[in-house]
Formats: sequence, structure tokens, C-alpha cells
Amino acid sequence: MLNGQRIFAFVKKDLKKMIREPATLFMLILFPVVLTLAFGLSFGAVGGDQSTVYDVGVINLDLDSSSSTLWSAQFVGAMDKLEIIQVVDYGDEAAAHEDLSQGKIQALLIIPASFGKSCQSFQEAPDNPDAWMISTMDIYVDKGSLFATQAVPPLIQQVVVTLLTGDQPASTIPIIIGTPALIETQQMTMFDFMAPGLFAYAAIFLIMTVGQSFTSDRETGLLRRITTTPTTAAEFMSSQVITYMIVAVLQVVVVFAMAFAVGYSPQGDVRAVLFAFLILSVFALCCVGFGLITATLARSSGAATGIAFIFILPQMFLGTFVTFGLSSTAQAAGKFVPSYYVTDALTSLLLRGASVTSPSVLTDLGIVSAMSVIILFVGIFLFRKYGTA
Repeated sequence: MLNGQRIFAFVKKDLKKMIREPATLFMLILFPVVLTLAFGLSFGAVGGDQSTVYDVGVINLDLDSSSSTLWSAQFVGAMDKLEIIQVVDYGDEAAAHEDLSQGKIQALLIIPASFGKSCQSFQEAPDNPDAWMISTMDIYVDKGSLFATQAVPPLIQQVVVTLLTGDQPASTIPIIIGTPALIETQQMTMFDFMAPGLFAYAAIFLIMTVGQSFTSDRETGLLRRITTTPTTAAEFMSSQVITYMIVAVLQVVVVFAMAFAVGYSPQGDVRAVLFAFLILSVFALCCVGFGLITATLARSSGAATGIAFIFILPQMFLGTFVTFGLSSTAQAAGKFVPSYYVTDALTSLLLRGASVTSPSVLTDLGIVSAMSVIILFVGIFLFRKYGTA
């Protein structure tokens, strides 16, 4: 016969143990909450839809005002009316390409000088292709955004067709949209788009490593023994920061090596790759800071594993794969996590081919540096005050 009282006593004991153990409590309750919230923010379930607006730069070379129908003006106006496209006018092609390389716009469209005449020739003889003047519009897309490369060219093609034919279908028109894949130096794979986020992704797990290490040192009494030596707290913390920065760099080296082994080919030069290591090293300071906060909260190395995900998950979902496919709320929330700026800088450098001195890259470095220093000092303060006992 089963003794219900004893069974109930064991159940009560196990439940109390779970409630009193932070790691178990986190895995049972907080982990699903954080995971679901991160997914919801990223993919539109929280804070609105996934509507995306692409900034498309336009250089209009069709300045012929002799025709009563200003075709290029109508075309630009039709594009601007689309909720998904925001037209940005440029007068300087070099400035437009610079903004494209920094991700400030997602596409650049050059309207040729013959655009209006081509449209007029089609209107006068829609059934006689021999009478048409053929024009080609060059289009450049943001190589750092998989969604932009797939979405923008068809949208522009649709606007041109509607402008010339209205609701009537047409098999051919005199306006040819240049294929972005032919303009780029090489085809981009899905891995090429994801690689910048992957490098930051690898560094993020340093949070768990640091949290577990400091918690384990406290459990074994190592931290108490260190206080009895001439070693100061500043010396000990400095040694730990340097150690984990080296670990972070080694992790990134391994990820880079594996990425190259599977065919990854960054657009940037050697300086861009070295800059990538610099910004990831700075980001390692941030991860050490979060790890120290984790160790402050955790009472055991097992608890540190669970608590670390409070800092890991938001950075994973909101900061390691910066794309315009995320919801507008996720894009806004991502700017509050340090990994967002790391991935944004690496995307500009390694995908768009931006210079290491470009304003957007330097801005990302400045923001990551400021956030990392603040979080590191907060982590050191909290751990020294509450985490060593």
C-alpha cells in the first residue's frame, strides 16, 4: 500500500527545493517568460505588426521638361505613395552610394535621362515594340539586408508597370530594371547575411562562462582565500577582465576560421576584419559585466546558468541578426542591447564594404564602448559589494 502522507511529504519537500533554488525556478518560470517575450518582440506578436519601410534613394537624371507629362515625377510620386517605400532624393551619386554602404538607405535607384521619352514612346505605340525607346534603370541594394535584396526590385518593377499600363497587363515594357545580382561583385548566400550576427552571437555566451566561473570560485572558497593574499581586488578583477577578453578573441578567431572554411567571403578588407576583432573585444567587456551581475544574483553555478539567459536571450534575438524582417518594436528595442551595435558595425564592414572610418561604424563603436564600460563597472561594483560573501 502506498502511504499518501509520505508521498505528500516528499512532494512538498521537492516543491520547496525548486522554489528555493534560483536556477530551477528560472528554468521553470522565468525562462519561458523571457523566451516568449523575446520571440514576441522579434517577430511581431508584441507591439504591433511586422510592417517594414525601406528607404530608397533616388537620383533623377530625367530633367527634360519639354513633355507635358512629367513621367519621372509621376514615377517617384507613385513609389512614395507605397507604405513600404520611403523615397529619399539625392543629387550626388557618390553621397548616395556612401549612405547605401552605411545602411542609411536600403536601395538606390538611378532614373536615366531617357526615362520620360521611353514612357512617352510606349504611350504613343503600346502595341509596337519597334517604336519604343528602351531605357534601363540601375538599382543598387543594401547587401547587408537579405529582405531588401528580395523585396525592393519587384516593388519598383510593379510601380513602373502600373505607371505605364494601369490595370492592364503587359508582357513587355520599354523600361528595364537592372538586376541587382548583376551589379554586385558576387552572389550572396544566406550564411553571408547571417555571419556578422554569428560573430556577436558567439561572444554573448561569455556571460554564462563568467557567471559560472565566479560563482564556482565563491563556492570553493577561492575568493575568500584571495582576500588573505597581498592581491588587491582591483588586481584580481583586472586579471579576470583580461583573461575573458582573450577567451572572447579566441572564440571569435575560431568562428572566423570555421566561417572561412565553409566558404564565407567578407566584402571588407584586412582593416575591416581587424576592426571587427576590436569591436568584439570591447563587447567582451560588456559580457564580463553581465557575467558579474549574474554571479552576484546566483547562489550556485547551476543557478548562474539559468540566470545568465536573462541577459543572453534579449541580445540573441534583438541584437545578433539585425534585419528588416523583425517587427518595428523589435527594431526599436534592439537599440537598447549592446550586441545590436556590434552586429550593425560588422554588417556595414563585412557585408556592405563600408570603410572603418565611416560615421556609422565609428558611432557603433562609440556606443558599444560606452555601454560596455558602464555595464562592466556596474557588474564589478555589485559583485564586490554583494557577490563575494
